Amino acid sequence: MIEFHFETDFILSNPSSHEVWLKKVIESEEMTLGDINYIFCDDDYLLKVNQEYLKHDTYTDIITFDYCERKYLHGDIYISVERVADNAVTYNVDFSNELLRVMAHGLLHLCGYKDKTKNDKHQMRSKEDEKISMFHVEHRE
Repeated sequence: MIEFHFETDFILSNPSSHEVWLKKVIESEEMTLGDINYIFCDDDYLLKVNQEYLKHDTYTDIITFDYCERKYLHGDIYISVERVADNAVTYNVDFSNELLRVMAHGLLHLCGYKDKTKNDKHQMRSKEDEKISMFHVEHRE
């Protein structure tokens, strides 16, 4: 089950379309959906999570907690909508597109993709682009 939680005023415009897309992403990686929570929050909320659980004193756009069991995806994905909005401006993309990127990023971490090395970052970015295009194909009129 995929659930969306909001610890800020932000609300997904169409949660059902995001859920359908995320399920397709999971299928495309030959994984099985378990319980995944997306928690949308602000910078301060995510900073506290970062400090308490990861001992990092920095702002970030996403933190993924992985509780996966083999091919069954379970996890909590925290997203700062403030960081997403700032990144959208920095990278000159729409907020909605940057949000898709970050949502896919967290899910890809649960699928086992990393982003620590240069090669890992390149593969992660390529996978993010692939998964974002799945959303846009799915929602053409």
